[in-house]
Amino acid sequence: MRKIIIGLLAVLVCGSSAMAGRKDGMIQIKGSDTMVNLSQAWAEAFMQRSPDAVIAVTGGGSGTGISALINGTCDIAQASRSMTEKEVGLAKKNGHEPKECEVAIDALSVVVHPSNPVAKLTIDQLSDIYTGKITNWKEIGGNDRQIVVLSRERNSGTHVYFLEHVLRRGNAKGPEEYASGVLMMPSSQAIADEVSSNPDAIGYFGLGYLTGKEKAIAVAKDSASEYVSPGFDTASSGKYPVARALLIYTDGEPKGAVKGFLDFVLSDDGQKIVKDLDFVPLPKKQ
Repeated sequence: MRKIIIGLLAVLVCGSSAMAGRKDGMIQIKGSDTMVNLSQAWAEAFMQRSPDAVIAVTGGGSGTGISALINGTCDIAQASRSMTEKEVGLAKKNGHEPKECEVAIDALSVVVHPSNPVAKLTIDQLSDIYTGKITNWKEIGGNDRQIVVLSRERNSGTHVYFLEHVLRRGNAKGPEEYASGVLMMPSSQAIADEVSSNPDAIGYFGLGYLTGKEKAIAVAKDSASEYVSPGFDTASSGKYPVARALLIYTDGEPKGAVKGFLDFVLSDDGQKIVKDLDFVPLPKKQ
């Protein structure tokens, strides 16, 4: 699959405030590192169609994008998790009305080094690995070696999603937490680089980051359920147990250039870009 390189589409420097002195056609997008290359590809294609549009895309994590939306310093926040009630409340207190739109689907891939004999794990086993109950690969059918556990950092929506849906097994308010020995990595690409070079490592990232240098683990809801590998079909059908929506937030109903951009993202051409970058397009409406 296509290797994603985290980057920046620096089309324009907008001054000290992203929203100050903005004229129609200028769009500032901030947030999810999982989505940054996808948003860059959308932006490039949209600007080719709309020469007056000027779009800047930066990552930093879902929390960064959501904070920017709350503070009014971006037009679009990209997020791999939903905004919390607290975040929505803060936005409204600042005079902003977050509007959520699902733009793609992602299969959150759990990965190990290709030489690792472990090929399948349950949600319970993954929870035990990340909470520190399982620390050696031999406990789950692997070699007698300590597990090197990798996670995204706390500002990442991927980190929060994995915490709530894997460590806490779907109970967002559960007591489980990442073990103190888990290594918090600054980006999905950093996890991919470490796993590809470390036979003892385990990590997770979006499907679009998966290359032949890592091995994706088949995941089951429990020991009695089918083990399913991440992929287009398994994510869109709901069979893969760690699939999630990728989201865009705007301040109220999108208007002007922002609406034009979002309409493009949801169009057949925009969704083709989703597939080209190894994410999962939205199901077509019947």
